Amino acid sequence: MRWEKSRRSENVEDRRRMTAGKGIAGIGGGGIVVLLLLGWVLQGDPLSLLNLAGGSAVTTGTAVEQSAIPENDTVADFVSAILGETEDVWTGLFAKSGTTYRKPKLVLFSGSTQSACGYAQSATGPFYCPGDERVYLDMSFFDELSSRFGASGDFAQAYVIAHEIGHHVQHLLGITDQVHGLHQKVSKEEYNRLSVKLELQADFLAGVWAHHAEKSKQILEAGDVEEALNAASSIGDDRIQKQTQGYVVPDAFTHGTSEQRVRWFRKGLQTGDPDQGNTFTATSL
Repeated sequence: MRWEKSRRSENVEDRRRMTAGKGIAGIGGGGIVVLLLLGWVLQGDPLSLLNLAGGSAVTTGTAVEQSAIPENDTVADFVSAILGETEDVWTGLFAKSGTTYRKPKLVLFSGSTQSACGYAQSATGPFYCPGDERVYLDMSFFDELSSRFGASGDFAQAYVIAHEIGHHVQHLLGITDQVHGLHQKVSKEEYNRLSVKLELQADFLAGVWAHHAEKSKQILEAGDVEEALNAASSIGDDRIQKQTQGYVVPDAFTHGTSEQRVRWFRKGLQTGDPDQGNTFTATSL
């Protein structure tokens, strides 16, 4: 992926040297590895992992402050570049529709940190918090994505970031509030189905970003699209459930199957048209 010449975003907060209180109690290193990827599947309610693990959330602790990204930190530099690319694309697309794109922050942390959505931990995986309009990312997730699920490469990592930015776009459009507003009004199974539609739309929006970033700056190299498609496939609900518990429970899906995630990302990548990504009215997912 050609990202070295991309504009760096100024909206990255580096909290990797900071602590925010206690972490999850009672989870061994092996448990963290499993929960790290499972957490991304459950990110609609990331703190639900605490109940699964028998831990507890701490919502008070050391206040966090923004820290500059150290020089020669290639991974953090990459994240800043990808965030800058998403800002450029979505600012332009929002302007075309006569609206203003409000840029989110991206928080890099190590281990744990505070968020407006609760206590962020490595085990929850990357997630977007609409309460403070921030994406939270412990970059150890990328290592697990590669080593445990075989989804490596810089464009696979860019897809993960672009997916979370897709959630920010949904938040700005009011879609997230509409879905979350139904949490107590529908059955758990129906809410899971709505969550799947929300996540697949974020995959689609990640593809829309890639379409326009490639069109304007030719960021893609040979094999990049395959990296993103492999990442989307690797983190499908069916595949993760099969690997973590040995069987698949479709009613518990919250993100969509591997096939669905690949298909919606590919549709966004091919069309580049945000209007074609209404997963809520689609006749089939």
